[in-house]
Amino acid sequence: MSRQGALIAVLLGLAWAGRAGAKEPAPRWVFTGDILLSREVQREISRRGGASPWLNMKGVFDGADWVMGNLEGSVGDPASCRGTEESPCFAVPPESLRFPKAAGFTALGLENNHAADLGSDGRLRTRESVVQAGLSAIDFDRSPGFFRSKGHVLSLIAVSNVAGKDGRRTEIPSNGLRQKIRLARSLSDWVVISVHWGTELVSWPQPRQREMARWMIEQGADLIVGHHPHVVQAPECIQGKPVFFSLGNHVFDQKYPETKQGLIAECTVEADQLTCSGVETVIAPSTAFPEVRRPERKERQEIGACRVPKARPLVVSGHAVRPRLAEGQLAGGEIVLEGRKEGTRSWAVVARRLLSISGARLGGQDFLFSLEAHPSSIDQETGPRPYVYSVTPEGLVARWRGSALAWPLIDGELIRAPSGQEEQDYLCALHRGDSFIALDPGTSQTRTAVYRWNGFGFSGVEDAGLNARCRLAFQ
Repeated sequence: MSRQGALIAVLLGLAWAGRAGAKEPAPRWVFTGDILLSREVQREISRRGGASPWLNMKGVFDGADWVMGNLEGSVGDPASCRGTEESPCFAVPPESLRFPKAAGFTALGLENNHAADLGSDGRLRTRESVVQAGLSAIDFDRSPGFFRSKGHVLSLIAVSNVAGKDGRRTEIPSNGLRQKIRLARSLSDWVVISVHWGTELVSWPQPRQREMARWMIEQGADLIVGHHPHVVQAPECIQGKPVFFSLGNHVFDQKYPETKQGLIAECTVEADQLTCSGVETVIAPSTAFPEVRRPERKERQEIGACRVPKARPLVVSGHAVRPRLAEGQLAGGEIVLEGRKEGTRSWAVVARRLLSISGARLGGQDFLFSLEAHPSSIDQETGPRPYVYSVTPEGLVARWRGSALAWPLIDGELIRAPSGQEEQDYLCALHRGDSFIALDPGTSQTRTAVYRWNGFGFSGVEDAGLNARCRLAFQ
């Protein structure tokens, strides 16, 4: 090799060593408050010759792996509005969705009290329009969504506790939300809930918000980002988890001074721990377009000592079970599950109608336990059905295929208790109060029951302690 060639080789080696030793940037996940793209915001866009509402926010989202805001309104024709003077209608022009995309947003949350301003069909049209604009759409039905970011898996759930014009809202607590959080907890490193709640124009969280926050955290939420009050409600660290009760307005046309303030939740991961801070924004009196509060470019509000460690992965029979995702990919609804052993993928399977999933120790063996929504000839309904799988190097082998338990099932989760010389999992089931002999799907009555795996299926267990634990699990 010539002297020049040797020198080039050395320089390339040093460059490669520098790259190999360089620390990869930490994931950066960003969440904003309410975004309005109709009414006075739309008129201001027109007055400014098509200027973006994020005109004064250039560079704020640069380098972020995930940027999500709450889109207030429904995409479509204002002629289809269902608004009144007491409840305005926010009809969003589809072409306006190019602005958040250009500003750096990756997703928009679609769960709020204005999502049905153009009727129930408007919900579907809004989702389709958001996706067509190149953004991810996060709604309750397809939650949780799973997002891969620099090797980490983030799960996202969007929920509205405030009724829209179609009357739709999600109770907190609710069995449906409990299942979604449980599924997200099992398959991701951190669980984020975007929640529409609280009382408009009230600058402090209400007691009911605190109750809902604690319940969601107990179910497995790691980060809660709230909106709807249109004013900032100070974030807090609750049970070691950051809760942004209200991020206030991000892009909006309200006139009250408090509605001109906003907060951006900015979260990063260092040493497998999630931490968050707040970036303050302000909307000047003569505009609806935000900017970062001056004089500093970023003024942060640390949220106590909240440091949320990465969750332990779901491992069954030596296989780590996770959603199959490419870097930067979001998947929701129907997902692909993969099993990795010693870092190598050994199998992948499409998971349809998956409600929840967990590892299970049953009869001295390790299994994968899931709830899946499937139709049944017994009750003629599509509902939660329990499945038990063995996890093998070739894939999942069904040991129990959703067969009915004693009564119609609403939800089910595992509780662990001593059994002989080791601990075993028992199935704690929440049933409807009717029976398969006299079906009454509309009943509000419920009952709980505990079941033991017998090697071929589940048998009822009469144990006062286990039954008491089971009743508490669904309160």
